[in-house]
Amino acid sequence: MASIQIGKQAVVIGAGMAGLTAAGALADSFDNVVVLERDSLPSKPMHRAGTPQARHVHGLLFSGQCALNELFPAFEQDLLSAGAVPLTAGRDVRIERPGYDPFPQRDLGWCGYAASRPAIERAVRHRVESRANITLRQRCRVQEVLPASNGEAVTGVRYENGGSGSETISADLVVDASGRGAPTLGLLRSLGRPLPEETTIGIDLGYSTCIFSIPDDASTEWKGVMTFGQAPHDSRGGLMLPLEGNRWMVTIGGRHGDVPPGDGEGFLTYAKALRTPTIYNAIRHAKRLDGVARYGFPESVRRHFERLDSFPRGLLPIGDAICCFNPVYGQGMSVAAMEACLLKRLLENSGETGNPIAELASIFFKEMQALIETPWSVATLDFAFPQTRGQRPADFEMTLKFGIALIRLAAEDPAVHKLTLEVQHLLKPRSVYRDPDLVRRVFAKMAEA
Repeated sequence: MASIQIGKQAVVIGAGMAGLTAAGALADSFDNVVVLERDSLPSKPMHRAGTPQARHVHGLLFSGQCALNELFPAFEQDLLSAGAVPLTAGRDVRIERPGYDPFPQRDLGWCGYAASRPAIERAVRHRVESRANITLRQRCRVQEVLPASNGEAVTGVRYENGGSGSETISADLVVDASGRGAPTLGLLRSLGRPLPEETTIGIDLGYSTCIFSIPDDASTEWKGVMTFGQAPHDSRGGLMLPLEGNRWMVTIGGRHGDVPPGDGEGFLTYAKALRTPTIYNAIRHAKRLDGVARYGFPESVRRHFERLDSFPRGLLPIGDAICCFNPVYGQGMSVAAMEACLLKRLLENSGETGNPIAELASIFFKEMQALIETPWSVATLDFAFPQTRGQRPADFEMTLKFGIALIRLAAEDPAVHKLTLEVQHLLKPRSVYRDPDLVRRVFAKMAEA
């Protein structure tokens, strides 16, 4: 579709995955796009202070891979060039669930890629930097979003420029991809406007990560391992995926205080106590390449911007500013890329008349709900643990029983297995589980228990 210029300048706050993909989505609709990032941006795939979670395992779901290909054509080749490891869906990652150690491994028909978060982010940033009308400004900490005199719209942002003082930049559209939405919330407070309602799921997740060299005698039956504890009593789990450079990244963790320590010996001791020995046996004699990185995640948060009666024109929060998910499910990067694709489509369909920016936020907030419905419904599965804080869904016990029976059916039927993985990768909505024939088969499995 031919692009339509709807504004002179857009400003994006933050150069993480949400900000970079948003910049890519905006480039065809604005003369200039400026990305303001508080960190220094390394020229190579390296960790940076503003993304502490990047030291842990990140999953790029197939939906995220498709979204990145939509924003940056042939992006898969960029991943391969960065050293990403191809993973055949259903076959190359050994899944260990209670009752299935392992779950049947099958080729389900598509290929994903495993790589470190810094490698993926650097590949996206390289694509963004290649666009002539996008400018990335490093060491620029945004102080506030600037409102118009009547408070109905925004006019730009004020930011600290690398320690050299405060500057302002004008914008027809400001996209807040700062992480947790502080600039957006700060503006609403300053204008005396109501903040969006929040739904939270308190999980108190804590995890630790180490990187190991892949030994010569590593198993050839799998490339990665995911192991689950036995809910509701055992919250411990682990995920090991290959990285660029013939390495494994291993993340292990638990909830509500049952978390791994921050030293190498303690890391191995915790790994040994996982429900299954596969990860421990793989790494116990492998060479550890760095120290132990730790991270804590207190709660998933969904902000209901769609419920606000009005919203400042020319401002759009995106990514974690709207919804941040339990990282165990690996949804963050992919949902951010999918949101950017939604933004791109809305801009392309905005038409040549009127003021598309005036309606952009309300339409985006409305259409976002279908996008985040499935990943958020996955987040509600955390109520399987009794200490989880928040409003438990009314039909949660039936949901758990249905899910257990669905897993049993998927173990037997490759077509159902593929369907569950398509939902997990956000290729299909969870509503596909309401198919009458599937429901009948799942209920039959429930009756067998």
